[in-house]
Amino acid sequence: MSKTNFFVVIGLLLLAAVAIAPDAHAKSFMESVIMDGGAIGWVIILLSVATVALIIEYSVNVRADKICPPEIIDEVEALLEEDDYQEALELCESEPNFVTRSLAAGLPRINEGYLAVKESVEATASIEAVKLQQKIGWMLFLSNVAPMLGLFGTVYGMIEAFNVIVEKGANLGPADLAGGISAALVTTFLGLFVAIPAVAAYQFFRNKATRISIHFADVLEEMIERFRGK
Repeated sequence: MSKTNFFVVIGLLLLAAVAIAPDAHAKSFMESVIMDGGAIGWVIILLSVATVALIIEYSVNVRADKICPPEIIDEVEALLEEDDYQEALELCESEPNFVTRSLAAGLPRINEGYLAVKESVEATASIEAVKLQQKIGWMLFLSNVAPMLGLFGTVYGMIEAFNVIVEKGANLGPADLAGGISAALVTTFLGLFVAIPAVAAYQFFRNKATRISIHFADVLEEMIERFRGK
């Protein structure tokens, strides 16, 4: 199994964990999750769908060959070897990606020397690396929002339980508190259910994005090294 599909499997296994519960309890558990969670529970469930969708999207697109196809790099390097800088610049502008945008920032400064080219390329590459990290940041957003919504639901459920205590007074029974307490626990469960795989996925893809940025920085360094001394 490839690493890019690892967290897809984890997300699907977590979503299937409830489904493989014993038949005698599965239906009642799912009903309690859906019914007792209320509106907050539904929002968290939607966040879980968004989390799985992001995991799949990142697994497909957060890859070096997707961010910058190797054939584009090879074509640019071939043009640079031929000292056809204008053609290389036009290719970079027509095929915008991490490497080409960074290189396009430095090529117009060839006449200013190696250091000027390097400065422009590195500055743009840093911006591209930040953009890549920002894209991964949506997973961090979901991992933070889900447990906070769960906590909000917990507080709301406890408020409901205390309101029942005030209304019932001496006639209070355990069943009267069950609804509020169940809602409190269900939303907490749902929030953690989404947050745990989201945090793990964020760490995985953040590290992967960092490795990709370092790889492209090395590629760019090799490309502009030919300008040293010119």
